[in-house]
Amino acid sequence: MSVFPFTESGDRAERAQRRAPQGDRDWLLRCYVLRGTDALAGSVITYAVPLLVLTLTHSVVWTGAAFLLEWLPRLAAIVLGGPLVDRHSPQTAVLATSLARGGAALLTLVGMSMGLGVPVVLAFGVVAGMLAEGSFLAVESLGSEASRRAGAQAHRVQSRFTAIDQSAALLGPLIGGALLLAGPALLLAAVAILSAVTITMALVMRTPRVRLRLVAEQRRERARDALAGGLKGVLGTPALAWLVATLAAANLLSGLLQVSTPITVTRELHHSTAATGLVWSVAAGASLLAVLAAKPAIDRHGLFPVILASCVVTCAAAAGAAIAPTLVTYTAAVATLMAAEGAAMVALRTARARLIPARRFGATLAVCVLLVLAPLPLAGLLVAVVPAGGVRALLFAGAAAVTVATGFCLVGLHRHRHSYEQPAAEPAAQDEVLQAEAA
Repeated sequence: MSVFPFTESGDRAERAQRRAPQGDRDWLLRCYVLRGTDALAGSVITYAVPLLVLTLTHSVVWTGAAFLLEWLPRLAAIVLGGPLVDRHSPQTAVLATSLARGGAALLTLVGMSMGLGVPVVLAFGVVAGMLAEGSFLAVESLGSEASRRAGAQAHRVQSRFTAIDQSAALLGPLIGGALLLAGPALLLAAVAILSAVTITMALVMRTPRVRLRLVAEQRRERARDALAGGLKGVLGTPALAWLVATLAAANLLSGLLQVSTPITVTRELHHSTAATGLVWSVAAGASLLAVLAAKPAIDRHGLFPVILASCVVTCAAAAGAAIAPTLVTYTAAVATLMAAEGAAMVALRTARARLIPARRFGATLAVCVLLVLAPLPLAGLLVAVVPAGGVRALLFAGAAAVTVATGFCLVGLHRHRHSYEQPAAEPAAQDEVLQAEAA
């Protein structure tokens, strides 16, 4: 398979790769590297902050509260992030967020050395979470450009991007867990180093593509108006609305599992905090394999069958994790859930890239992400108010509720599958439309 996955596989792909401009191949490779370093920094923070809070406080309530406090500001950051990515270049957004994240890590290190402890860690989680959403919207904008260029082979691009995300999810818990054993100082230093690498890639990256320039140069409108237009776009596209609802339901399960895993592993299964990182790393490895298998599955069966099978397995695995009696069975259930979620992400991201218009991509994506991530702070709140002994019962109830909700969403996705199963318009034709709009 070629590194430049914009055409068919085999000999035709190799010939197309040789014909592709060197600048295009370099641009795509830098997209991959930039996404990898940014995702790894975000993964280390996402999984390490709740575990660090649990280590410092030994409190289930504080752990759930930390997850809640981390995600609520993220939703607020999305409101402004989408229009800003539309207004400025994605590279500028990644550069700014990485600079701020590296600085926040260093300030947190100073604060902990002064004995501030939990408050400064919670503040770091809030700031880092907000910055992560801004950089996510920026790298997704770059990924959407690559997908539109890919046409019928967009799922190949999304498969690589999702594989990068899952690789980061595989390494993040390992790095976070190992560094926490040596102390939080090394963890925060690693975040600062990863941010520095991302900054370097953003500085050397160039985007000579017409579409991204036109998107960045479109009429500057207020964030409220841009988001209103994005919401109108979501509601006016039934397939996109059902897709967002499906992702939101899956994220409720993912959030419940993410915030409850440190509690389940340490309190109920009686293992160390390092075992928590091992659970997530095994799960991320299974997810990475599923992502690689998703591409041929989509080639053979299409997007909707992959989405359907993945959603069924996700709900069943969540229920299995809720009743797993040992660390081995719990890890197997979490790995199965993550694998199904990884395969679903390839299909759902491909459909989303085909459904969101290029001209207002940032604002529409911001609305989509805002709706999709809304269940995550709810998951933190639920874990915070439920007694420690009831966390697994909460996960089982959540699996049952999400199964019902996902069933309705899948019916809607099947009804409108013609709108996302078909490849996007040819890039040249899209460029002509965008140039006409800009004129």
